[in-house]
Amino acid sequence: MLLPSKKDFKTALQIFAIFQWALGAFLTAITVIFGNLYLVVFTSYWPITVLILTWLAFDWKTPERGGCRLTCVRHWCLWKQYYDYFPLKLRMTHDISPNHEYILVCYPHGIKSHSYFAHFATEITGFSKIFPGLTLYMLTLGAFFWLPFLRDYTISTGACSVSHSSMDFLLTHRGTSKMFIVVPGGLVECRYSQPGSTILVLKNQSGFVCMALRHGQPGMDLYDQLIFTPEGFVNCFHSMAHIYPCAFYGHGYTKNSRGLLPCAQPVTTIVGKPLPLPKIENPSQKTMVKYHALYIDAIHNTLFDHKTMFGLSETQELVMV
Repeated sequence: MLLPSKKDFKTALQIFAIFQWALGAFLTAITVIFGNLYLVVFTSYWPITVLILTWLAFDWKTPERGGCRLTCVRHWCLWKQYYDYFPLKLRMTHDISPNHEYILVCYPHGIKSHSYFAHFATEITGFSKIFPGLTLYMLTLGAFFWLPFLRDYTISTGACSVSHSSMDFLLTHRGTSKMFIVVPGGLVECRYSQPGSTILVLKNQSGFVCMALRHGQPGMDLYDQLIFTPEGFVNCFHSMAHIYPCAFYGHGYTKNSRGLLPCAQPVTTIVGKPLPLPKIENPSQKTMVKYHALYIDAIHNTLFDHKTMFGLSETQELVMV
């Protein structure tokens, strides 16, 4: 009888670690929706659904009031397998004082943002050691907090809503020494997420600059995809759902096959120098444009300083759309 080798077992654990978040979120949402419909329509256990909805209503504002992180979840041993699958690295280029608050702006979003999840929703790449004294808040779509159980899992990693009210609360409460993670390119950036591409959705994304100015805070891919022509159904779907539809593929379970697993290649995230900003309660459009341009220059400089270290050519340019 053939038994799996130690290497096979380790590979299986790594695949489970990847899928338990990416696919687990989808399965949890489907189970919650259809499970509760079944309880209400076909059984006499509808009070369970009532209790769940009551708790949801009572706890609705938690993602906008700092969340409720669980240290044990952020330190799960399963994240080590997640890390080893790629592997992942987090590098800091400048010392960052723990006596301030920071908005860390991440690019690119990619198809599933695997690297940002690992770096900032877990401790596997050593965030608390690289940035000692800073409390991290990963800001993400409010849709992750609409469904019971999925929202509790997401909140337990330290994630909060990326809404304006959430950011205002976090920047004015919970003391200082905080870092907020935002990925402003969002799902729209999926359209440009192809290997070797350095296209960022940034030209018209200035909301984080306005928020940073109001509070005086410093601001600081793994799949192939099939590109749909931006016309007809695609434009209609995008205008209604604000999601760019795409079909993507990565690595399969067997060698040289295609599937939904991300390509297993090293991923390094570089944290650049903080950009100090003045505190302006109601920044003018001219002021926002000025600091947005400074931020774009900082992004260009960071890519220029590091691109050849990680497989990009000297002539590779950053494109803003």
